[in-house]
Formats: sequence, structure tokens, C-alpha cells
Amino acid sequence: MFVADFDVIRATVLALIQGLTEFLPVSSSAHLILPSELFGWEDQGLSFDMALHLGSLMAVLIYFRKDLLQIASGFLRQILQKQSSDESRLGWHLILATIPAMVAGLLFEHEVETRLRSVHVIIVTTIFYGILLGVADRMALQSKGLHQLTWRTSLVIGLAQMLAIIPGTSRSGITMTAALFSNLKRADAARFSFLLSIPTIGGAALLKLIELLRSTGVNWHELIYAMILTGIVAYLCIHYFLKLIANISFIPFVVYRVLLGVVLLALFGFGS
Repeated sequence: MFVADFDVIRATVLALIQGLTEFLPVSSSAHLILPSELFGWEDQGLSFDMALHLGSLMAVLIYFRKDLLQIASGFLRQILQKQSSDESRLGWHLILATIPAMVAGLLFEHEVETRLRSVHVIIVTTIFYGILLGVADRMALQSKGLHQLTWRTSLVIGLAQMLAIIPGTSRSGITMTAALFSNLKRADAARFSFLLSIPTIGGAALLKLIELLRSTGVNWHELIYAMILTGIVAYLCIHYFLKLIANISFIPFVVYRVLLGVVLLALFGFGS
């Protein structure tokens, strides 16, 4: 039985938006700002953010469970038997690409949250990084697979992920853009981006969970509902996106981002 302050409509809308946009190159923050501004909803708060992150994390862990087991097995073989493999190397590439985002989060998160979290920043980044994705999609050779990753490529993708701390950039969008510029094939760029999201989303969710456990009056009914719905939608999104992107370009997402930025600009203006 739901508690009285369980706003099922609000929880459903936000969970659907998070599940659909977390892993697509379209910026979840640009979408999450729309319902709050249009319907006058207050900020969902720390606990709800944590639930959405856990739902996204649950989806990517379940979807890539076989890949993660292979990476873990590759690590063990390398440590115990001194045998390197494609799986162990992929694990090291993911670790290297994760480090810059961790550093950026620790050093700049507060500054970004207080100075750059605005509609007009989101408008600029949504359009600009959308166009940049289109340039990468059209100009890059897209000739390499994940087994051809170099340390330089992983570092470039990791450095690009640092930009995702700016609202509207899109973590998946900027990492896929960097991967395309590094000549990875579309499907491999998306796959690496999704795998790279695991430590990033997991770290954010863990930090939020620690803060949440210190608070009182948590509406667990709403959080569990939002987490499960986000997870289901995000899982389906990952599955169909990987199938789709192997056959089409990123251009539909580029067009969508530009149109979204124009809509936001029409709704909120240029600002002061």
C-alpha cells in the first residue's frame, strides 16, 4: 500500500525520462528539467536521484552481466596465470577511462552545481554537443573494434567524459563522440560507453546512498517504485539502441538534440 505522499504520476514521469535518456546520447538533464519547469514540480531531491541512478545501474549490470563476468575472469587469469587477454585489456581500458571523471567529480562537482546548473547552460550544451556528435559520426573512419582499443583512445574517451559533469552535455553522448573521433565503430563506441557508465553511475549512486542513510523521513515506497521502473526502461533502451545503432547513424539523435535545444530556447528565452 502506497503512502500518502507517493506522487505516482511524478515518479512515473521522472523514472521514464531517466530510463529513456540515461544511455541515449540526448542528455537526461535536458529532459528532466522540462517537467519540473512546465508543471512547477519541486526538485526531486537527493533520495529520488539516488533511486534513479540505482535503477540505471541495475539495468546496465544485468544487460552486460556476461561481459562483466568475462572481464573479471580475464583479470583473474592475468593475476594468477600471467595471461593477458582481450577481456583483461578491456577491463584496464575501462579503469583508465574512469579515472578522469572521478577526478572531475571530486574537484568540480560543487562548482558546477552552483554555477552551471541552469536552463541556458543546458540549451547551449544540448545543441553544441549534439552537433559535435554529428560531426564525429560523419567524419570519423569508424574502422576499429573494442579489441583494437589503445591506451590513448581510452584516455581520450575518459577525458571527454569529464565534460559530462556540465548539465546538458550527456555522458553517453560525449563518450560516444570521443569514441567515434577515435575511429571506433558505432556499435563498439556505444558498447564501451555503456560499460564505462557502470563505475560512473555506481560511484554517484553510492555517494548519494551514503548521504541518504543519514537522513530521515525517506519515502521508500516511491524510491523502490522509481528504481524498478527506471531499471526496466533503461534495460530495454540499451537493448534496442545497440540493435538500432548497428544499422543507422547517430544523425537522428543529433537532429533531436538540436530540436530539443530550440524548444528549450523558445520556452525559456536567452536569459539575462
